[in-house]
Amino acid sequence: MRIEIVGTESLGVRGLCCEVETRKRKILIDPGIALGYNRYGLLPHPFQVAVGTVVRERIISALTSATDVVISHYHGDHIPLVDANPYQLKAAKIPTLRQDIRIWAKGLTGLSQSMKARAQALSAVLNINLHYAEGKNEGAIAFSESVPHGQANNRFGQLMMTKITDAGQTFVHASDIQLLDRKAVLQIVNWHPDIVLASGPPLYLRRLSKDSRKIAWQNAVSLSRGVDTLILDHHMTRCEKGIDWLKHLSVETGKRVVCAADYMKKPRLLLEAWRKQLYKDMPVPKSWHRDYSRGKVGVEPYRQWRDYKV
Repeated sequence: MRIEIVGTESLGVRGLCCEVETRKRKILIDPGIALGYNRYGLLPHPFQVAVGTVVRERIISALTSATDVVISHYHGDHIPLVDANPYQLKAAKIPTLRQDIRIWAKGLTGLSQSMKARAQALSAVLNINLHYAEGKNEGAIAFSESVPHGQANNRFGQLMMTKITDAGQTFVHASDIQLLDRKAVLQIVNWHPDIVLASGPPLYLRRLSKDSRKIAWQNAVSLSRGVDTLILDHHMTRCEKGIDWLKHLSVETGKRVVCAADYMKKPRLLLEAWRKQLYKDMPVPKSWHRDYSRGKVGVEPYRQWRDYKV
């Protein structure tokens, strides 16, 4: 089994997109991207936009060769969007998909009206049916029942987790669970995975209570002790505290706990967390974002920052 994490926060963008290749299938999970539209009162820096452009192109390329696509839920950093902003993936940019492609998607239960509308619009634009997959087992791929997006009964709705098994190895993609719901974590443990990719808790949010942080830590310890490799990213690496959290978790459990960049052996690019510094090091004309959205300027002058190159 080959696992490539395509885009997430430690790789410079918002999302949790990965490609899993088995002996018979090429499975793309959560083919979406965002950049954090407004952070610290700042729009995405052009260097981050340049990174995002590369990730978008990689997702589009992966879509053209995928046998299966999994959509865990319908937030804009996890799916192509009909109404995408300039830094997301526009559904209209996706080329014609393979005739035999299978799209396994979170069903419409537990969704807001806007999320249901997104699901229906995506199906129409792609001109392909979404197979609602909660609780299904499709050979090498199995799907969980709906679990909370973070804490139970919150306004963010529900999502679907994915288990992929091939040649005696099991991988689980747990999307935006944030380690805040015990039942979701127990479902993963009961699958007996070797490798797990999941969203860690949103440590950057002041509204995340002390009790919630404690719950996330306890769940992370349980999950880490049950797998060989735990990859935590997404919400938790929107600040540098997330990297320290991973280190402490690895020491606590004695297991391999890493972010996506570490797993992929790439430099950490916590660009959303570093946005203020990016603007300080590389000032941006006030008109740049407006001109970029209108196609008048590109990212070419912003493809290098410090030792990082796009």
